[in-house]
Amino acid sequence: MTGHAPAPVRRCSWAESDPRMRAYHDAEWGVPERDGRKLWEALILDGFQAGLSWSTILYKREAFRKAFRGFDPEKVARFGRRDMARLLRDPNIVRSRAKIDATIRGARAYLAMQDAGEGLSDFAWRSVGGVPIQNTGPVPSKTPLSEELSMALKERGFKFVGPVITYAWMQATGMVNDHAADCFRRSSVQRARRG
Repeated sequence: MTGHAPAPVRRCSWAESDPRMRAYHDAEWGVPERDGRKLWEALILDGFQAGLSWSTILYKREAFRKAFRGFDPEKVARFGRRDMARLLRDPNIVRSRAKIDATIRGARAYLAMQDAGEGLSDFAWRSVGGVPIQNTGPVPSKTPLSEELSMALKERGFKFVGPVITYAWMQATGMVNDHAADCFRRSSVQRARRG
């Protein structure tokens, strides 16, 4: 019986070495996300990543979801001192007072945007003209657009949303397609661009 071994699947190099990172890359990263609550969760988790690796956050993601009540902004916006103390004792998440405080403030900012008639999804997707940017050059750590979006998020009360974090959020949620040219996900993500 003659046959050829299947060609190895090519994916973005950052996702190759770890099974959970591969699964995240293959199913989620870069897929256009238009649900405001999911966009907010992704923004918060990217903020927690500051100074850490994404794999650290990914491995703790379910614990974060549990600790922050499913990332329900209405619940998180009501968090007070007891919740802060509870979260600072939780060994399953990143116990940074500043990042936890930023999450609570971020929930309030999210709700304030909604109350003003500006959902996070419309706000985010308007910044890219409603259609993901298809990056074909080197992958930057930030762009002039992520700098603009970062400033706009800060003006609305969000924290831990510098231009590098904001660009990582844009990549993760499909506002920009940064899958490598030879990655098997690039074309399928590109086809999913209209959500």
